[in-house]
Amino acid sequence: TPQSVVKLQTALEMNLCWNEIKKKSHSLRARLEAFSDHSGKLQLPLQEIIDWLSQKDEELSAQLPLRGDTAVSFCCAVHLQAFMEEVKSRGPYIYSVLESAQAFLSQHPFEELEEPNSESKDVSPRHRIQNISRFVWKQANVASELWEKLTARCVDQHRHIERTLEQLLEIKGAMEELSTTLDQAESVRETWEPIGDLFIDSLPEHIQATKLFKEELSPMKDGVKLVNDLAHQLAISDVHLSMENSRALEQINTRWKQLQTSVNERLKQLQDAHRDFGPGSQHFLSSSVQIPWERAISPNKVPYYINHQAQTTCWDHPKMTELYQTLADLNNIKFSAYRTAMKLRRVQKALRLDMVTLATALEIFSEHELQPSDRVMDVVEVIHCLTALYERLEEERGILVNVPLCVDMSLNWLLNVFDSGRSGKMRALSFKTGVACMCGTEVKEKFQYLFSQVANPGGLCDQRHLGILLHEAIQVPRQLGEVAAFGGSNVEPSVRSCFRFSNGKPVIEVSQFLEWANLEPQSMVWLAVLHRVTIAEQVKHQTKCSVCRQCPIKGFRYRSLKQFNVDICQTCFLTGRASKGNKLHYPIMEYYTPTTSSENMRDFATTLKNKFRSKQYFSKHPQRGYLPVQSVLEADFSETPASSPMLPHADTHSRIEHFASRYYAIGTRTGVKESSGILQGELRRLKWQHEEAAESPTLAEGSPESVQDPHSDELLAEARILRQHKSRLETRMQILEDHNKQLESQLHRLRELLLSPFSPLLPDEVEPKMQDVSVCLEDIMEKLRNAFPNSRGSRLKSPSLASYSSLR
Repeated sequence: TPQSVVKLQTALEMNLCWNEIKKKSHSLRARLEAFSDHSGKLQLPLQEIIDWLSQKDEELSAQLPLRGDTAVSFCCAVHLQAFMEEVKSRGPYIYSVLESAQAFLSQHPFEELEEPNSESKDVSPRHRIQNISRFVWKQANVASELWEKLTARCVDQHRHIERTLEQLLEIKGAMEELSTTLDQAESVRETWEPIGDLFIDSLPEHIQATKLFKEELSPMKDGVKLVNDLAHQLAISDVHLSMENSRALEQINTRWKQLQTSVNERLKQLQDAHRDFGPGSQHFLSSSVQIPWERAISPNKVPYYINHQAQTTCWDHPKMTELYQTLADLNNIKFSAYRTAMKLRRVQKALRLDMVTLATALEIFSEHELQPSDRVMDVVEVIHCLTALYERLEEERGILVNVPLCVDMSLNWLLNVFDSGRSGKMRALSFKTGVACMCGTEVKEKFQYLFSQVANPGGLCDQRHLGILLHEAIQVPRQLGEVAAFGGSNVEPSVRSCFRFSNGKPVIEVSQFLEWANLEPQSMVWLAVLHRVTIAEQVKHQTKCSVCRQCPIKGFRYRSLKQFNVDICQTCFLTGRASKGNKLHYPIMEYYTPTTSSENMRDFATTLKNKFRSKQYFSKHPQRGYLPVQSVLEADFSETPASSPMLPHADTHSRIEHFASRYYAIGTRTGVKESSGILQGELRRLKWQHEEAAESPTLAEGSPESVQDPHSDELLAEARILRQHKSRLETRMQILEDHNKQLESQLHRLRELLLSPFSPLLPDEVEPKMQDVSVCLEDIMEKLRNAFPNSRGSRLKSPSLASYSSLR
C-alpha cells in the first residue's frame, strides 16, 4: 500500500541517517581518542621538565653566598662548571619537548575565552579540547621561563665566582706582600736607639732618616688601602672573607697603625729633642731663672716666665723686673737726656753689651745674613744672633759671661722695645738698631752704621728711610718712658731738621747726616749723652765739690763760668742740690775728662768776662747743649711700660725754679721788678702751652702732613688719648687760673715790700724785707708745684724747655 511504501521509505531514510550519525560518532570518538593520547604524551614530559628545572634552580641558589676563601671559591667554580654541563646536556631534550608542544598548539589552537564553570557537569568536546590546549600552553610557558632563568643564573653565577676568585687571589697576594714589607719595616724599627742615647749633633741626621723612612712607607699605605677596598667590594657583593683571611687582614691593619704611630712619635720626639736641646733650641736658656721661677715658651716661640710660688706669669725676666725697679733710683735726675742716658747705661751694663764692640756685632750680623734690613726675624733667629754675639765676646775678651742670662735678658729688652705686643717678630733693622745703640763704641761710628742701614747703594738716604731709622731709634727712650722729652714719636720734625743740611736736595749724604748728628739733635741727644756718661764713669777730677764737699769728684764735673772756684759734682748738679750761698749759676761748663791747663785758662778768661756781664745778657743768651726741634706737644704715657717707674716732673719747673732763684738773689728794686716780669711772662707762657695742648689734637688731625706721615696711625692714637684727657686739662686750666690769681696777689705784696720810692731802705731794714720776700717766693713755688702734681694723666712736656738740655 502507499502508506506502507511511505513508511518503508521513511524507515530506510532514518536508517541511513542513523548509520550516518553512527559513522560520524565513531569518527569523532577516534579523533578524541587520538587527541587525548597525544596531549597526554606532552603533559607528562612538560611537568617533568618543570620539576627538574625548579630543582636545579634550588640547587643553584644553595651555592650562595660564596665564602671568602680561595680554595672554597675554586671548589665552587668546579662544582658550578659540572652543574652547567649537566644543564647543558639536558638542553636538547627540553628544546624537543617545547617544540612538540609548539607543534601541538599549532594544530589545536584555542581561543582566549573564559574557562567554563567547573560546576557544570556537561562539557562539550570542543571546550574540552581547548582546555587541554590551554593547559599544555601554560606548561610550555612555565618550562620555557624556568629554562631561560636557569641558564641566565648559571652564566651570572659563573661570572660572579670568577670575579670573586680573582679578587680573593689579589687580596691574598697583596696581604702576603704587605706582611713581608711590614716585617722589614718592623725590623728597621727595632734598630732605633732610644732618644736619650742619641748625641745632640746627630739629631738632624736622625730626623732626616726618619722622614725618609716615613716617605718609604707611602707605597705600603697605598697597599693597605687597596686591600681594604677589595674587602669592602667583596662585602658589597655578599662575599664575606673567611675567618682566616679576616684575621690576617685585621692583623695587617693593626701592624700598619702601630708602625705609623711609632714613626710619628719617633719623629715628634726627635724634633722636640732638637728643638729643646739642638743648636736652635731655647732649652739652654732655662738656666737663666732660678726656683721658684720657670721659663716657658709660647706657641710663637716668645718666652714668658712662671712664678710657681705666687702662681703668676709675666713677659719680663725676673732680673729684668729687678732692673726696671733699680732704674727708679735715677728718677731724681732733673735733666731728661742725662736721666735717660744713665738708665740706658745701667741697662747696658746689666746686659753686658757695653763690652761688645760694633765691629764684633757687624761680624755676627754678616754671619747670620741679616740683609736686607727690612726682613723679618723670629725669636729663634734673634736668639741665634745673641748667642753667637756673647760667645764671640767670651772668645775675644777671655772673660766668663753668663751666656743664658745675657741672651735671655737681651732678648727681653729687645722684645720690650720693638715687639711690646709679643708677636714673636721684629725687623732686622730694629734688631741691629737696638744692638748698635747699646754696644760700647764711639757715637760717631754708631751714627755712621745706622745711616748705612737705610742708605741706598750710592750712600744716599731720602726722607722716608731716615724717618724709619729715627723711628726705630726713638723706641729705645720710649721703653723707659722718656720719649716725650725727645720730641715724642713724631720724627717728622727731626727729619726736616736734618734735611736742612742737604742743600735743598731730596737725599742726604752721610757727611751731612753726621754734621747734623754732631749738633746732638733733640731726638738723638740721649745717644751722645750715653757716650759721655760711659767715658765719665772712670774719670776722677782732683777738686772738691762746692756743695757736698766730695773730693775728688768722680764722673762729670761742672764748673761755674760765673763765679771763681765753684765746682759741682754730677750728683749735686743733676739732682739740683745746692748749699747755702752756692746756687746753680749759669753758665756752667761740663767736663767728662780731666781738665787740662789750657782748658783751665780758657775757663778763667770766660769767667772773668762773665763777671762784667749783666744778668740781662744771660737771659737773652740762654745756654742749650742740643739742637731743638719743634713738634706737637703730646702725651706719651699710653706706651710707657708698667714696669718702668713713673718719672717726676721737676724738669717742667726747672726754668721756673731758675727764675725764682735769680729772683731770690736779687737785692735791688730793679732786679725784683725785672724778675717779677719774667715770672709773670713764664706764667703766661705756661697757660698758653696748656691751651695749645688742649687744641693740638684737632690741629694734628687736620694737618695734611700728618696724613702723609708714615707714622700717622701712631700720631692719631696719641691724639685720641689727648682728646680723652681734654676734660682733665680743662680742670687743670681752671686750677692754674686760680693759682695765677694767687700769684698775682703774692707779686703785689712783693711790690709793696720792695718798691717804696719815697722811703729808701736802711741797711738794717734790708734783711727783714728780704726774709719776707723769701717767704713769699717759697709760697709761690709751693703753689707752682701743687699746680703741676705728679700724675700720669698730665704728663705734658714742652720740647722747648731747658729740661731737655744736655749741658756740655
